[in-house]
Amino acid sequence: MGLWRRIASRTPRFRLDAEVDKLHLGTTYGGYAVVPHALSETSVVYSFGVGQDVSFDLALIERFGAEVHAFDPTPRSLAWVEQQSFPARFVFHSVGVAGADGTLTLHAPPHEDHVSFSPVARKGSGGAVEVPVKTVRTLMTELGHERVDLLKADVEGAEYDVIADLLDNGPRPGQLLLEFHHHLPTIPLSRTKQAIADLRAAGYLLFDQSEAGAEMSFVHRDLR
Repeated sequence: MGLWRRIASRTPRFRLDAEVDKLHLGTTYGGYAVVPHALSETSVVYSFGVGQDVSFDLALIERFGAEVHAFDPTPRSLAWVEQQSFPARFVFHSVGVAGADGTLTLHAPPHEDHVSFSPVARKGSGGAVEVPVKTVRTLMTELGHERVDLLKADVEGAEYDVIADLLDNGPRPGQLLLEFHHHLPTIPLSRTKQAIADLRAAGYLLFDQSEAGAEMSFVHRDLR
């Protein structure tokens, strides 16, 4: 069974909390649904987890003129980014996100042709690296941003601590686009269920779940 099917088989369909006008941007692999009416050239986007697919980020820039700050400290992504040419509204930062400032041990993927490093060690992982990580609040302070309008996080299992930090310390972006990684060893589905419950309690409405099931889009009720 392929990875996509394994993820889908382990992810239930969650109840959608809102029917909204939505738009899917990016590739099937790297894309997400957004609420387009809340995005414009004044929007500040934080995109955590670049890998080798920035189709979603570039679509935000092309369609809305948004300012996209992308973050990824992992070696294979850094090597790929160095070979690319991006528009001025796309700003790359070689730092990761976490629930606290410091460093994080990330384990290499089991296959050489895969990109995503993870804080969760997988069978056959090929070594590990220490990378710098910061909270969203710290990054905002360093970059001089008073708000984040949309936050996307595909961070291979670190999302649970990031969500907890956002809900405890802010900010509260109008849209949160998250990929959950309960298919990884040591991460039970119950952690994803609890994270979704916590987001709902904080006023976030689930409005889209990908066909594979792991990618979910939330909008805050004040923005809807």
